[in-house]
Order: sequence, then C-alpha cells, then structure tokens
Amino acid sequence: MPITLRELARTLRLPVLAGDVTKPVGWVHGTELADPTPFLEGGELLLTTGLRPFSAGYVERLVRAGVVGLGFGTGLGHDEVPRALVEAAADAGLGLVEVPREVPFIAISKAVSKAIAADEYAALTRTSEGQRALTRAAVRAGVGGVVRRLGQWIDGWAVLLDAAGRPVHAHNPRLVPDLTAELARLTTAGGLASAAFELDGVHVFLQVLGSRSRGVLAVGTTRPDLGIVNTAASLLVLALAQNDSADAARRELRAGQFRMLLAGLVVDGLPDRFRVFLAGEPPDGDVFWAEHDGDIVVLTTEFDGFASSEVDTTEVARGYREARQARQAGLRRFEDLAGHVRLPDGFADALLRPLDEETRETLRVWLAHHGAWDPAATALGVHRHTLRNRVRKAEQALGRSMDSPGLRAELWLALHREGQ
Repeated sequence: MPITLRELARTLRLPVLAGDVTKPVGWVHGTELADPTPFLEGGELLLTTGLRPFSAGYVERLVRAGVVGLGFGTGLGHDEVPRALVEAAADAGLGLVEVPREVPFIAISKAVSKAIAADEYAALTRTSEGQRALTRAAVRAGVGGVVRRLGQWIDGWAVLLDAAGRPVHAHNPRLVPDLTAELARLTTAGGLASAAFELDGVHVFLQVLGSRSRGVLAVGTTRPDLGIVNTAASLLVLALAQNDSADAARRELRAGQFRMLLAGLVVDGLPDRFRVFLAGEPPDGDVFWAEHDGDIVVLTTEFDGFASSEVDTTEVARGYREARQARQAGLRRFEDLAGHVRLPDGFADALLRPLDEETRETLRVWLAHHGAWDPAATALGVHRHTLRNRVRKAEQALGRSMDSPGLRAELWLALHREGQ
C-alpha cells in the first residue's frame, strides 16, 4: 500500500500539527505559489516555507484540489508554523506537518519516491505470482480451475457465464449479484467487450471472452487488480478455444460412429437393447449421442424425445427410421403409431379372419420382438421350433410370406387395432 502522511511523519520524525494524516501520499511537490491548485492532480503532499502570505481560502482550495497534506518548513522565513494556518488545516481536515530545517525537502521527496517504487514493485510481484497461479490452474483444472483460483486470489467472487447469462463455473456464487441489466447493456453497447462499475462498494468487472457465444467473465472484489483479471480472461479464452476444438473432434467422432451403426457395423459401449431417440438438444450424462442429417440422435434406454421401438446395434438404421416416423406423426414412441393409422373399414377383420386366436397371439408377440425367434419364443413360453411352426401355419393360412415387410406392417396394424 502507498505510504500515508502519518507513516511518512513517523519515519522522518516530522511533528503532526493538524488534520487527517491517514491518506496515502501519491507524490510530493514544493511550491510557494499563492494558489498552486491549477498545477495539481490530487493526492499530493505540498511543501512550502511560507515565503508568501497565505490568502483567505488557501487551505480550502487545497482540499478541493485533492491535496492530502501540507508540509510547512520552519527555520527559514518562519520559526514556527503560523497559528492561523494550523487552525485552518484543523477546520478543513487537511493533514499538516512541520518540516524542521534539518530535514531537507529532498529527503521527503526521496522517502515518498522510494515508498511508491516499493509499492509498485510489490504490485508487480503480486501480479506476476497471480499470473503463474492462474496458469497452473488452467493446466491442472481447466476453465473451472481458472475461475476458482481467480476468485481466491482477488479475495472476492468470480463467475463464468454462458451466452444466456447462466453460471457455468463460480467461486463464492452466493456473493454474485444480479447482473442481468449490466449484461444486457454490454450486449447492446455496439460491440463493447468489457465493463467496469461499482456495486455496494464492490468493484465489478465484466469481460467478454472472445465472443458472447463463449461467455462472459464477471468478477467482484474490494481489491481491484485489472492485470490479474485480464490474465484470467486471456487464459479462459485459450481454454475455451481448446474446448471448442476438442468438442468439434468428439462430435465428428460420434457422427462417424453413428454412420457405422447405420451401415450395420457394431460400435462398442452401447446397451444390448436400446431405443433411438430424436432430441432437441445434446443430452447431459454418459449416453451416446450424435448429430446426423440435422438431427440430434440419442441411443439409450430412456430419454425425453421421439423414440423408436427397441433395437440392438445391428438395427439402428431401422430405429432411426422409426424415430423419424414417430416425430412426423407427432407421437413420442413408434409403437403408438399403429393406434393413429386409419385402416379401411373391415380391413383388419378380413386380414385376420383365417387365423385362430393362438396364431394371432403368436404373431402379436413375434412381431413385437421384431421377428426375433428366441426372445419371442421365451415370451410365449414355447420352444423355438414350435414358434416357427406356428408362423409357418400363419403363412399358409394367409397365402403370403412373412418375409414381406408389407405383410408384417399390415399384421401389426391389424393386431393392434383388434386389441383396442
């Protein structure tokens, strides 16, 4: 922290005569002007020997200009500090110290300059340490690690917001205020990439990370360090860009695997039986999904989407067709499609008339298992050969082969209608 007037007086043994001496000294300036305020920036300690008489309002003008203190040299024109000046400084709250002749003004300038240099070096060292800490966090823990380490380093809060303003990673999330209005202003500010403001004594920084699609870094602290915030933002831009590249590679890999499944090739890691779902957005969790022909396709047992009947890894092409048919009909599951298809009057009765009840039930179970012999036989509680004989009997009664997809579809619709 910069040296205060009190610390400077203690170091150089300068008597404190009046006013607030707790303010930091930003610079030292010697002057004998009756009104030096046009040449000041604020934060200065003025040094004077009082060669000119002080006019009315001198101290008030110094306070308005942001002067933090006045050092009055004695032993030259004045043996002691004028009483009127002491009283004016006390009334205005301006820090006033006596500078005896044995303490040259240059010693005060050197002391302040040395303190400022030490403070700047400490700030630079801290910034350098913070940059190294953030870099280590980026390497070890990625995006979330950078956000958490930043929040710890600034002793405040930090949050990474996605394009919709939702928190993705955060440190001290309970301290994060509602930033909706500020984010909206940032979005509509003609391409503005950052913003800084104060909320309830907390300095808040917003930084767009390359583009709004990647998100916004929001930081709040009572000890602002813009260098650390900028370093964190740069690391996050790099980390998010790497994530984008990795995500693109994973998406392409999954798309390739799905094309293999459509071609009938087996891909490891899928359940034995599952459904093909068409979803509105990529799912969370450890399930297989891919983008194909404008669709987000999810292969799992349960999911909120338009679903095929159950398939295995060799039947994905059929499942994909069924899921698209369900979506086109506005139904959640493909099995519900049969109940929404209008059959010609008398069609179901005419088709099923040659079949007895046992044969109808056999076909209903067999078709529900997609013509798979062993699962259907198990469900019926008969031997596989018995099932084959019953299906063959149905073919003979109908005079058509069960190898025909059209016959299977007609039977499925008719049997489903009969069961309603």
